[in-house]
Amino acid sequence: METVVKKWFRDKESGFLENGGGGDILVRKADLVGCQFLKVGVTVEFECHRHKDGLIAKKVKLSRQNKTNRQNQGNKSTKEFRFGVMT
Repeated sequence: METVVKKWFRDKESGFLENGGGGDILVRKADLVGCQFLKVGVTVEFECHRHKDGLIAKKVKLSRQNKTNRQNQGNKSTKEFRFGVMT
């Protein structure tokens, strides 16, 4: 599946993904692939699983869409951009 990061709590090492009209999807730092935290508004790809408390995201990684957008921006900055946000 693919959706947008709704919230990320760095201190709790977890957050929530958008789920259209349904309940938000829980995501934990342990389920992130290739990153340590997420930035609100970033598109991610993931597997969605049912849990007793609701839906939970597994194998969460940044979407190819985000990587393509970064490459198309050109060399505006030589400093590497790191995804993440403090809330």
